[in-house]
Amino acid sequence: MKTTPMIFAAGLVAGLTALAAPASAASCWDLWYERNEIFDRNGYCFSTSLGKRTFNNADCWTRNPDLSRWEQNRVADIKAEERRRGCKVNN
Repeated sequence: MKTTPMIFAAGLVAGLTALAAPASAASCWDLWYERNEIFDRNGYCFSTSLGKRTFNNADCWTRNPDLSRWEQNRVADIKAEERRRGCKVNN
């Protein structure tokens, strides 16, 4: 049973690493780009000029993309980090 604490510790470290990932972004621009790249991959049609210039709506098909649970969680984490930092990239 000595391996149980090691397994728990490894899981804890992995979980903390996943939570810290948005904070490792170099800038608010990086956070904005990563968040919107997830939407772009899922066919989102951008309405702002920055979104259109950055991601080119030529291949978009929806304003309501169907994100996976992982993508939803990642977007939520990034948005929380953007709020924490006071980011204003496309406002």
